[in-house]
Amino acid sequence: MRLSTERQNRDLAKLAVHTAATVAQLDRDGLVTLWSAIMGSPAPRGMSQALLHAFLAFEVQQRSGGGLTKADMDRLERIGTGKVRVVAPKMVAGARFLREWNGVTHVVERIAAGYLWNGKSFASLSAIAKEITGAHWSGPRFFGVNNVNKRTEICKSPAAQRSLGAKA
Repeated sequence: MRLSTERQNRDLAKLAVHTAATVAQLDRDGLVTLWSAIMGSPAPRGMSQALLHAFLAFEVQQRSGGGLTKADMDRLERIGTGKVRVVAPKMVAGARFLREWNGVTHVVERIAAGYLWNGKSFASLSAIAKEITGAHWSGPRFFGVNNVNKRTEICKSPAAQRSLGAKA
């Protein structure tokens, strides 16, 4: 029985075209052989059979679909080298910014002409941050636009707006 399994593994691993179904039929030895054939290097020693199945099934599907686009490959390369460009979130009209300061939760709404806080219109988040704190702050930083944390959120969902007491 062992001999026929080994032969089946070799035969499946040598197939030019693989599918996720053929990968699922392989035992560990077949997966290791297939890994070497597809990846061009030996399979990692400590990788479990389940993880080998998952990696190889993904690789087979990805290759059969034409692979990743050049833009995707470039982005993955930048991520791998730590050169990812941080893109600031878009602040569209209707977005809400929450910030707790000295026990008071401040809600700012993005409107077409700027920002609305406590019924007054402001040109920038920095002007609102200065009104709240009395000191100069970077508005986006104060409201956590660059780093969303526990105290700061951008709320756009109707449920979030209703919970804040906004008029529908």
